[in-house]
Order: sequence, then C-alpha cells, then structure tokens
Amino acid sequence: MQVSVECTFSPTGTVQVKRIKTGDQWQMVEQGRQWVDANGRHILIILAANQVHELVLNPATLTWNLAPGSSTQTYI
Repeated sequence: MQVSVECTFSPTGTVQVKRIKTGDQWQMVEQGRQWVDANGRHILIILAANQVHELVLNPATLTWNLAPGSSTQTYI
C-alpha cells in the first residue's frame, strides 16, 4: 500500500521518519532499524498501537510503500 511519509535524510543517506499518512490521517511513528537492498531502503516503524510495519522507499519511483506482509505483531 502506498503511503505518504514525512521524513528527513541525513548527509550519509539514513532516513528519520517522523510520521506517515494512511488514508486521510497522519500517524506519528517510532523508528527501528533500516537497511538497503535491491528493492530499496527498508525502515521498520512502530505505530501508535505498538504494531510494527516495514516501509520501503522504491529508488526508481521515489514512492513509499508499506511492505506486503508487514508484521501485525504487537510489542509491549
């Protein structure tokens, strides 16, 4: 699912995600680790209900997507 992302990029290329927009609402996030592979930059995020999801920045289109099969695991 494509989402809007408010974030900043450091000079070294790392990303700090502040919030994402799904539907009509912006949601604040906490951020976990990030990595880059052939599919783009992946960032683990935690939403308000402590649900973990994976964001992927597609380098060809510069669009953000919640990865298919993102975890619905809840952390306490």
